[in-house]
Amino acid sequence: MKKTNLVCPCGSGTSYAACCAHWHNGAAPPTAEALMRSRYSAFVLRLEPYLLATWHSTTRPESLALEAEPVPKWLKLEIKRHSATGPDTAIVEFIAYYRAGGQAHQLHEVSRFVCEKGRWYYIDGEFRLGGQP
Repeated sequence: MKKTNLVCPCGSGTSYAACCAHWHNGAAPPTAEALMRSRYSAFVLRLEPYLLATWHSTTRPESLALEAEPVPKWLKLEIKRHSATGPDTAIVEFIAYYRAGGQAHQLHEVSRFVCEKGRWYYIDGEFRLGGQP
């Protein structure tokens, strides 16, 4: 099955082609929430180059261990809130549900974002109680 025929993993209810594929192919997501959703979809689809490109240069790792065992099966993204914290900064609180090693898990994070030259970037996040991977 082609990625473009998929329902978008970000939970928008639309097709991947009409949703996160635009961002993955180079368009700039218009909000921190749109970037968060596209990054979740990139984790689902294991698009490491996109994840690194949308990570702010001051906090970006050299690489990600997307194939490390156990490989998580991402199940659902739930956006809890999205708030501007300044003219070019925002936070997005989310819960990402996944299965790994035969067990269900959730990652609950409040992520910080910055917009530079019209592009949003993920800076870092703070895990909420019980939300570490």
